[in-house]
Amino acid sequence: QVQLVESGGGLVQAGGSLRLSCAASGRTFGAYRMAWFRQAPGKEREFVARVTQSGASVAYADSVKGRFTISRDNAKNTVYLQMNSLKPEDTAVYYCAVVSDRNSSVVQSPWGQGTQVTVSS
Repeated sequence: QVQLVESGGGLVQAGGSLRLSCAASGRTFGAYRMAWFRQAPGKEREFVARVTQSGASVAYADSVKGRFTISRDNAKNTVYLQMNSLKPEDTAVYYCAVVSDRNSSVVQSPWGQGTQVTVSS
């Protein structure tokens, strides 16, 4: 099964930017619909963004729309999340995952370790 490794998190001031990366193992990365999720302390894991196999279609949670951009490079087996205009409420552990073509909330890969994003006010 696919293995996913998130990276790129860190501490940033409100209004700043970060670019997260998710590196996938295997030769079939281009067959996967990919998504980003996040989980804040004491909160449920929530959907952030998803991208289709070719990268042609993207979708976002309302809370990040206009600020975050999901993209992928299938030649590098990597999906990205560019986060701009960060807010303290974006503070969370961010995870990537393979998701169902029919429902982006249905996760079809093991959870990785995630990467911590902390936004200070």
